[in-house]
Amino acid sequence: MTARNKINVLPAALRNQIAAGEVVERPSSVVKELVENAVDAGSKRIDVNIERGGQGLISVRDDGSGIPKDELTLAVTRHATSKISSVSDLNSISSFGFRGEALPSIASVSRFIISSKFAAESEAWSLHVEGSEIIDEGPAVLSAGTSVEVRDLFYNIPARLKFLKTEATEARRCNQILFRISLANPGIGFSLVSNGRELFRLPPDQSLTDRLSGFWSAKQCESLLEVGYDSAGIKVSGLAGIPSVTQSRSDRILMYVNGRPVQDKLMISAVRAAYKGRLISREYPIAVIFLTVPPELVDVNVHPAKMEVRFRDEKDVFSAIRGSIVQALSRYEMGVFDPQGESEKNIPGIGLESKTDLNLERKPVENRKDEQQELPITPGDKFSTYREFRDTDFSKSADSFTGGSRNSAIAPPEEKDFSLHQNVSTYGNGNLPGYGNGASNDCEEDVVNKTEDPRGVSATTSQAESVERVDRVPGTGMDYLGQVADTYLVLRLANGALGLLDQHAAHERVLYANMLHQRTSGNYRPLAMPLEIVLHPSEAERLQEMWEELLSAGFRLETSGSTVSMKGVPPTLEPGEAKEYLRSALGGEARTLKDLWIMLSCKSAIKAGQPLARDEALALLETWVSCPEKEYCPHGRPVFISFSALDMEKMFKRK
Repeated sequence: MTARNKINVLPAALRNQIAAGEVVERPSSVVKELVENAVDAGSKRIDVNIERGGQGLISVRDDGSGIPKDELTLAVTRHATSKISSVSDLNSISSFGFRGEALPSIASVSRFIISSKFAAESEAWSLHVEGSEIIDEGPAVLSAGTSVEVRDLFYNIPARLKFLKTEATEARRCNQILFRISLANPGIGFSLVSNGRELFRLPPDQSLTDRLSGFWSAKQCESLLEVGYDSAGIKVSGLAGIPSVTQSRSDRILMYVNGRPVQDKLMISAVRAAYKGRLISREYPIAVIFLTVPPELVDVNVHPAKMEVRFRDEKDVFSAIRGSIVQALSRYEMGVFDPQGESEKNIPGIGLESKTDLNLERKPVENRKDEQQELPITPGDKFSTYREFRDTDFSKSADSFTGGSRNSAIAPPEEKDFSLHQNVSTYGNGNLPGYGNGASNDCEEDVVNKTEDPRGVSATTSQAESVERVDRVPGTGMDYLGQVADTYLVLRLANGALGLLDQHAAHERVLYANMLHQRTSGNYRPLAMPLEIVLHPSEAERLQEMWEELLSAGFRLETSGSTVSMKGVPPTLEPGEAKEYLRSALGGEARTLKDLWIMLSCKSAIKAGQPLARDEALALLETWVSCPEKEYCPHGRPVFISFSALDMEKMFKRK
């Protein structure tokens, strides 16, 4: 039996270090606490300086009201604050934090110096703390406000240092924290210096859009719509992006409650719900949403770092956020898609010029009946013959395809050569109508104009031909029966089942497989005349993150200040296409190069609503059956479904 230890009161230093574990997770946590204190002090200018990602130094200086000399010692004492004085104050917290709440925790794990000049006093005073112990104090040189220096973070807790990331990663997190706080406080000027280099300087009294333009690309900022709602004590404001400008992750959905940056699942769910039906599952919108509610209706103390909150009326908050964004999107869509072109005049920020820049001239499918357009496939077009498409040598072995029940898994071949012929794989896909002509990232709207016959049959194929002609897909046991709605290829499988294949999703899979095979070997084609691109600060940062991946993809780049020179491109890309790929990657449209290939395969693939000649359909089928993971498109949508005889008997209630 283990000997019993006596219950003891922990030493003050140890208590502070334990508390620090809740508040001080990494350097960015320190930046957050100190900057929020500066905001609470009524500052108009806040300057942050970090070294070695914040591990060496974090300095925050403000011009706020300052701390009186006789209260400075209390500021580094646990449970001492100027923000609350009674239990009832906890129900209506309006400040970012309790002045002095985090300071003792930070001081317990660093070499800490705080200097402050209170407005009503003639001189500034300074306090030097190490490991919770005050080792020196005295007069300081400071004209106004407060200055805090945090050096050698976690010097006395080496175990915590092992959990820190690289200096570049920690510096980026400090940058992101300060950026988020700056959006909620446009009246305050902010600056950030890292290792002697100024990363940004924001003047006071900026608009939200102007402040965002220092961090996000012009395309993203131009796509933002104003959001507004105010009823029953709940106010929603901010900006939300149009559905055609999306991200592959949710890091640009920024949420605020009463000016405080939060990561609240309820609020993010409300934003996603507003875009339901407008985005596919793996796409995330861009949004900056500010929620203002009475302090007594929200609890901000459910998380040590105050990144999560709890609402008294969750349904009302959800409805307010979702409804405000839906209303903004509806106004925008009415303007863009109005056949008379009248409503867009009344939508702030959405004019003809911006509509053209963002390539938003597409109309919904239901409004296209008056835009009938013949899409003939001439003998000179690429893929105009089945033999030309088939000879792309994606792979000729497709014996593994045997059909099966609906949504059944289709085992891929063991070894395949994915070196597609240039006509099939390259971005643009030759002259075949609908290949890469202004498609968006939204697969469900990748539709081209088509001519419809009164009988509901595509005008390019007669009803008799679609019924009478049957072609065997070489190397498989399935027959191609025809095309339905100019989108789905109808198949009779070897086991007698009925199969439907989404032509856009299938071609996406083919193109994506080829991109992965051809564009990750590091091979490149040198350019006689380098292409120069001037980068936005956010693009320059993204370039450093993706440098190795771009190198393996075949890009040869050199940087000089804010300009990147492209001296080599992947062998399968033309210089103009390579420039567009690079812009898309650095603009944040893809998290990795694989995400970029997914996006570009979607843009380049045959569209829904594109009539296909029988030879083209057969060529696509033969190439697709040799792909790995062919049952789903790169976005995760099903490519192929099948209905067995039993399935169909159940649908017709024979069983």
